Amino acid sequence: MLLIKYKASFMNGILMTIKLSCITVLLGLIFGTVIAFIKMSSFKIWKIKPLNILATIYIEIIRGTPLLLQLNFFYFFLPMAIPSMNFDKTMSVIIALTINSAGYVAEIIRSGIMAVDKGQSEAARCLGLSKIQTMRKVIIPQAVKNILPALGNELVMMTKETSLAATLFVGEIMTQCNVVGGASMMQIQTLIISGILYFILTFSLSKLVGLYERKLSVSD
Repeated sequence: MLLIKYKASFMNGILMTIKLSCITVLLGLIFGTVIAFIKMSSFKIWKIKPLNILATIYIEIIRGTPLLLQLNFFYFFLPMAIPSMNFDKTMSVIIALTINSAGYVAEIIRSGIMAVDKGQSEAARCLGLSKIQTMRKVIIPQAVKNILPALGNELVMMTKETSLAATLFVGEIMTQCNVVGGASMMQIQTLIISGILYFILTFSLSKLVGLYERKLSVSD
């Protein structure tokens, strides 16, 4: 059977896919949070909010251009921009996917925070909490519950979008699919197996996110 004969290749592909998706979503969450707060910044120069404008431009460019283009751009751009750094294909893919994920996560987090009733902030400030304490103890815990489904969906989407990294042959599932398909001359079968593997990964992630979401709902 094809899956048994090339199980090592498919297993390596699964591990690389999980690695890419987890790292990029984690880093995307960190950078996306920073970008979200930058976009919500009230800092002004006269009547202009420069930080808000910069964050908006970043988000619109990321969301308005194809991920495949971004992957190729950073693959060629990074070695030219920082020649002293030895960027391999995997590092370039992680950076590109992180930057892409951050653009979407920023809007998810911003919308989640904005969805929290303003009365919560006013009540917290009346109780003597500072702006930072209000954000950390009141706003963010409620925002997390609002944005958890969207963040889970982002993780699922990123797991599938790692397949585009096959254009750079970094070793995820689609790369292994191409290699095994070429070696065995059984492209249709390898595509079916790869599709099943992606489905298992994304279905499992969706169920885990749903389980955690229900756990938070019960804790309320």
